[in-house]
Amino acid sequence: MTTSYEERTGPVEKSPDGPAEGSAPESPSPGVKSSRSTAYLLTVGLSLALLAGCLLSAAIGAYNIPLGDVLSSVQHRIGLGGQALDRVGESVLWNVRLPRVALAVLVGASLGCAGALMQGVFGNPLAEPGVIGISAGAAVGAVASIALGLTFFGNWTITVFAFIAGLATVLLVYALSRSGGRTEVVTLILTGIAVNAFAGALIGLFIFFADNAQITQITFWQLGSLSQATWPKVLAVLPCALAGLLIAPFYSRKLDLLALGERPARHLGVDVERLRIVLVLVVALLTAAAVAVAGIISFVGLLVPHLLRMANGPGHRFLVPGSALGGALVLVAGDLAARTVAAPAELPLGVLTALFGSPFFFWLLRRTRRKQGGWA
Repeated sequence: MTTSYEERTGPVEKSPDGPAEGSAPESPSPGVKSSRSTAYLLTVGLSLALLAGCLLSAAIGAYNIPLGDVLSSVQHRIGLGGQALDRVGESVLWNVRLPRVALAVLVGASLGCAGALMQGVFGNPLAEPGVIGISAGAAVGAVASIALGLTFFGNWTITVFAFIAGLATVLLVYALSRSGGRTEVVTLILTGIAVNAFAGALIGLFIFFADNAQITQITFWQLGSLSQATWPKVLAVLPCALAGLLIAPFYSRKLDLLALGERPARHLGVDVERLRIVLVLVVALLTAAAVAVAGIISFVGLLVPHLLRMANGPGHRFLVPGSALGGALVLVAGDLAARTVAAPAELPLGVLTALFGSPFFFWLLRRTRRKQGGWA
């Protein structure tokens, strides 16, 4: 006696963004239309807020520049009229403020998008890029280059070593967690935890052998900051960030199918193992590039995707690009606050995001526990 597909595997749920592959097309339900409208409004709102944040960040600081003068200088530079500022104003705007704003946008978008991909791949809203050791690995590379006094690449030595070490760490984690041609999510997470602990020990060892000047530099890098932003650093992170941000949305549909479970996703044509490999590499590319130029900035990849998921549901068609916009907005606003809250001193950006992200993470744990009726 033969059985149907649904009797063998159970009913296939619909993807958050539409019907499952192979099913007859349906007219959008009111709930789907409402979700699309919310996604559209959120996209427009995040875009406008990001634009406003960038303009304010370019204008406000120790040397205030009127917002109208910022717009006039930008128009003048791109040949649309306007006029240049005085020599000091032009130097502050184009050599200090705008590189910093551009780097905040790229780093924030990379971390936010990487967080959304990690949560989709692991099927866990508490996942974030640091889980598989990318941030810790990049930190080992940076700390090693500082403590050992390496200068192979001049001013780029720390950035290059951090990027290479971050990518190497995630490849190591993936190789160690792979068995029989497959990679279990739990094994990947546990391997990442072990590698994070080992990386922490290596960082401690390098700090032990470093002198006072090197310890100061290591501490500053680990706290996370955009204070050393330059146009060359923006150009250095741009290819990696653009590559990751352009590739990620093409996997939104498969992430929605993976949310149904591995077995249904395989029946619907998703090569789960290949999907995980590709997306883990994309996450590694985005995170390693961000950490290499800005140091360790935590909680952006956790906080932003979860807030957007609460606002518009779990569909990755909006969640992935929306997290990039939200991450950029959070980091631009955070950097502006870091520069102005304790002026003339500057707060470390990584410390600021952790101060706001840690209470949110605690609230998220409590909320998840209440919804599930406990952890047992």
